[in-house]
Amino acid sequence: MNNQPKIATSDMHDTDQAQKKSFHFSEPGVPQIRSLNLSGLRALYVKEVKRFFKVHMQTIWAPAITTLLFLVIFTVALGRGDRQVIGVPFADFIAPGLIMMAMLQNSFANSSFSLLVGKIQGTIVDYLMPPIGTGELIVAVVAASVTRALLVGCALWLAMLAWPGVHVVPQHLWAVVVFALLGSALFGFLGLITSIWAEKFDHAAAVTNFVVTPLALLSGTFYSIESLAGWFQQVAHANPVYYAIMGFRYAFVGTVDTTIANPIMVAIMMLTAVNLLLAGLSYGLLKSGWKIKA
Repeated sequence: MNNQPKIATSDMHDTDQAQKKSFHFSEPGVPQIRSLNLSGLRALYVKEVKRFFKVHMQTIWAPAITTLLFLVIFTVALGRGDRQVIGVPFADFIAPGLIMMAMLQNSFANSSFSLLVGKIQGTIVDYLMPPIGTGELIVAVVAASVTRALLVGCALWLAMLAWPGVHVVPQHLWAVVVFALLGSALFGFLGLITSIWAEKFDHAAAVTNFVVTPLALLSGTFYSIESLAGWFQQVAHANPVYYAIMGFRYAFVGTVDTTIANPIMVAIMMLTAVNLLLAGLSYGLLKSGWKIKA
């Protein structure tokens, strides 16, 4: 009869034992991917890029147009197009700084939104559950922020390239790449730390208004640091954004507005040190689960 129970045989028992041996399950919490999870890193990076690219008019083109208005105001409305600073036309002086300022602000905006929106919407588990390490999560989020910053910078550069009376042809292409990456990564790490700490959008907005904007505006974007009083110069030299803008400006105009010995090397070392510091802080905060894990 078909409804009669089957009688276990020794062959069936051996088969079950073989199947159990073939399927080996590790203890809970033991990582299965012990090397770099490139697939997971790439998936998270693509997710972050698609997130801001879906609204590219707001995240890429709008910041570029808004920043371009600064150039219009200072070179047209104020009638300062014929003025020279450090031996170059005023428009050529502020144009690279405006590009870098827009890149830094948008890099911060992107990474400061990543984890924060997950905490607010209750989808933070999407970052915590996948088999991706802390370092890989940081690299993916910051790389997406750098990508957005570079896209904004390219859009703004193309607009300035077509603007009459402005010359933004790079003289040192290597410096464009180095300072664009170092500056964007710095604010990407800062935004990631902000998204870990913040519990609502008001917290992220406070950091933008009281930290990011002052650092960007008081970094020599619109003026030469050497024209300031001695004590204010010291304050400016402690601002890492100043080194990002100074190096990026050097890439376009071939000169700097500082008396620091070996200014470009000092700028690279300063930005690298701050990036390493913020990267270590980001890793420690994420690893501990502070304000992330319940």
